[in-house]
Amino acid sequence: QVQLVESGGGLVQAGGSLRLSCAASGRTFSSYDMAWFRQAPGKERDFVAAITWSGESTYYADSVKGRFTISRDNAKNTVYLQIASLQPEDTAVYYCAARRSRLGMWYSRNVYNYWGQGTQVTVSS
Repeated sequence: QVQLVESGGGLVQAGGSLRLSCAASGRTFSSYDMAWFRQAPGKERDFVAAITWSGESTYYADSVKGRFTISRDNAKNTVYLQIASLQPEDTAVYYCAARRSRLGMWYSRNVYNYWGQGTQVTVSS
């Protein structure tokens, strides 16, 4: 199994940048697809980005495409989310998720087996 712990959230000004990290523990981390979701107050938990176990393919929600970059370092058992040009609407709790590698359904939170506790990102105007 995999345990996930997010970090790197905080309060930033609009237009700023932030790098979130997700540290994973457990065996065979490299065989898992990884993803980031976010949930704003009163909203559903939405897909943000995903990366395949090999790191060769990435997927992004339209709302973050061009500003967010997901990456992973399997040697460090860590997944990252680099965020540029932060906007107030990016304010949310960001969650890291993992699943055993499979095809498709990147955007669905129901296909991910493991979740972190989340890290708060707050963007001021």
